[in-house]
Amino acid sequence: MHCIIRYVYVSLLIAGGAAAQSALTWQQVVDKFRAANPNLRAGQLNIQESKASEVTAYLRPNPNMTTTLDQIQPFNGNPYRPLGAALPLVAFDYLHERQHKRELRLESAQQGTAIAESQQQDLERSLLFNLRSAFVQTLEAKALLVNAKENLAYFDKELVINRARFQSGDIARVDLDRIALQRVQYESDFQTALINARTAKITLLMLLNERTPVDQFDVTGPFEFKEQVLALDDLHSMALAARPDLQTALLAVTKAGTDHRLAVANGSTDPTFAMDFGRNPPIPVYMGVSISIPLRFFDRNQGEKARTQIDIAHAERQKDAAQALVFSDVDSAYFTLLSSVALLRPYTAPDGYLETARRIRDTMSFSYQRGQAALVDYLDAQRDYRATEVAYINLVGAYLTAAGQLNMAVGREAIP
Repeated sequence: MHCIIRYVYVSLLIAGGAAAQSALTWQQVVDKFRAANPNLRAGQLNIQESKASEVTAYLRPNPNMTTTLDQIQPFNGNPYRPLGAALPLVAFDYLHERQHKRELRLESAQQGTAIAESQQQDLERSLLFNLRSAFVQTLEAKALLVNAKENLAYFDKELVINRARFQSGDIARVDLDRIALQRVQYESDFQTALINARTAKITLLMLLNERTPVDQFDVTGPFEFKEQVLALDDLHSMALAARPDLQTALLAVTKAGTDHRLAVANGSTDPTFAMDFGRNPPIPVYMGVSISIPLRFFDRNQGEKARTQIDIAHAERQKDAAQALVFSDVDSAYFTLLSSVALLRPYTAPDGYLETARRIRDTMSFSYQRGQAALVDYLDAQRDYRATEVAYINLVGAYLTAAGQLNMAVGREAIP
């Protein structure tokens, strides 16, 4: 009885610590994650940097101003008038970019921003899978903790009954001792589950970049098996439309084409227009204009044209590889999920493993208390029920993790 009181006290402490902050749902965890995760926030800065590059790409060339003061004569016959014959000159020139170079630079920069945004979505997709796995592990650890407490409480009740039977001379001392020794396993299960629950919460707190004490942090959500499996072809179609890494590869092909057009444009000739104003006595002010045209006999940007043409083929091959990876990821996650479903069905079916194990445990307990079953059968039934419950909880956790893996492979929440 002292042990029962002690574990009830521990349970109240755990519940009281968790009550200090209301348990977070999955959506609340996701919202906190998106707002506080350092990796996601760093990725947002990459997008802002790319947007700043768009401004730079669309800037026009700066005009130049040149001032000249010619024919200064400090050593002429009149040292007091060294500027008497000076000719001042002010010239302005401006490089005119042809063949839409500036527009192509902007288009390339905008496509780079789109790639950065798609990469950010892919980063979020991967991190959300890690978050979902940690969330499921926390729910699984909580379920195992509840199961361990229930098993311990049930066994303590059995122990109280059998102690009363021993006091009345119904069973031998050795049988009571063997039953009492079995309690060590239940107590060990409880302590292990308690540690695992705290560890799972610590992992989740790290992903959330949260400083809440672990005893005041808790999450809540359905931890159950609900068979929801879509057709594989539907999942393929959803993945092709939603996977951010595939979208990144497609955008890279488009950007490579734009960069090639920019390289061709950069191989064209850009004239420089100039205008100058000067004074040449007896002419008080004169004006002149000029055009400077580079003669591109040798450098016509041949290297960049060839490199960007190769980049197009390279991006197309990467797109094909990304598409193949999408199908591979979806297929692998899909069949892993099917395997989890196949393992769980016998547990939840009418008269399935869970119900059978519970019925055997209760029957053997009833029979042993009336002297109609052997002690070893009674202890085996207790052990089998505990193992069946733990196996079921672990399989539910594996199923939910597989569902999260499939969602990551598809690129969206196909299975809630």
